[in-house]
Amino acid sequence: MERSNQTSIYEFLLMGLSEQPEQQPLLFGLFLGMYLVTVLGNLLIILAISSDVHLHTPMYIFLANLSFSDIGFISTIIPKMLDLDNFLLAVMAFDRYVAISHPLHYAMTMNSQCCVLLMENTNWTSVSHFVLLGISSYPQEQIPLFLLFLFMYAINISGNFAIITLIISTPHLHTPMYIFLSNLALVDICFTSTTVPKMLQNIFSPTKIISYMGCLAQTYFFICFAAMENFLLAIMAYDRYIAICHPFRYHMILTRMLCSEMVALCHILSHLHALLHTFLMGQLIFCADNRIPHFFCDLYPLMKLSCSSTHLNTLMIHTEGVIVINGALAFIIASYACIISVVLRSPSAKGKWRAFSTCGSHLTVVAIFYGTLTWVYFQPITSYSVAKGRILTVMHTVVTPMMNPFIYSLRNGDVERAFRKWRSRSWISFFR
Repeated sequence: MERSNQTSIYEFLLMGLSEQPEQQPLLFGLFLGMYLVTVLGNLLIILAISSDVHLHTPMYIFLANLSFSDIGFISTIIPKMLDLDNFLLAVMAFDRYVAISHPLHYAMTMNSQCCVLLMENTNWTSVSHFVLLGISSYPQEQIPLFLLFLFMYAINISGNFAIITLIISTPHLHTPMYIFLSNLALVDICFTSTTVPKMLQNIFSPTKIISYMGCLAQTYFFICFAAMENFLLAIMAYDRYIAICHPFRYHMILTRMLCSEMVALCHILSHLHALLHTFLMGQLIFCADNRIPHFFCDLYPLMKLSCSSTHLNTLMIHTEGVIVINGALAFIIASYACIISVVLRSPSAKGKWRAFSTCGSHLTVVAIFYGTLTWVYFQPITSYSVAKGRILTVMHTVVTPMMNPFIYSLRNGDVERAFRKWRSRSWISFFR
């Protein structure tokens, strides 16, 4: 057979379980429900076994591995299957939205031409990459911006790495407070590394391109590490609450096992939160315009480029996102309300100052982080300003992680003393 007669195919079509449109919502809801039950149920089994010492036997170790395998097994096929009919479901949802919200304009809006345009999605261009326009398009500003962000990135990496090294190498800092602080420092390194290296590369790149999958991956890790910092700040507030309100029971309550479980829970919730918003972002359709007026793939700039409806994305940001962010913030506020109540009842002025001084660093970070995060994301997409969004995003993605080592070290006597001892040991070993 001649090679020219052979056809090389590059993709396959998955026909799914049913081709009948009326069955699609039912199948989608059914399999989504089963998938969520499977993932959450097996996660609970893994958490229960890992947190209970009595279950650390061969039988339950094998069961935990089986649960992990079940999550991976079902995640291999179900998410893609749910994605098969997303376009048809989106069109049907848009039809119902117009019929209910704008009944008088229904016939005019959903005319034959509009229906043909909606269904002929092959006429739309599916982008394979995006162009990150960066912070500034002026050539004379590129070198100063590169040096500025390279300096801040280097300070962030070295400062947070120094905090981690200091806590690991100093035995008396092996307490819950500093365990959480070292995790926060690690998250800050990862958080900044998600966006800044690509931005530095694009400053001198003639194309400033990021692939579609690379953009979704950047969005995923950005959301994940932002959520992780959010949860860790809430845990650190709880740590301060126990330390000040229940000082004699501090080590009984915050055991090493409980600290490990809370950090693990932070990771799981953060990844689930990021997975939700990245999955919804992956359902959007992008047309010919692929230029993002930002230095990374942020949610709102990407949603503004979409040709399809972003109503569900915005709804999830303003519901689930608000619950995650404002829930942690409410927990922090409640913790500090209890702390202030206890401190004000203290008869010793020195005791009051000492208690507030241990919380000052944490409160400073909380104010900067939540202030910028709320201003950027918890507003309608129609009122989102790209210029303001870029500046405020720089604050919580670059500036805040860079400042955290200084805030926690300059206002913390334990860290200062540990740093002086470490520096003395380093000088002695250097000149020996």
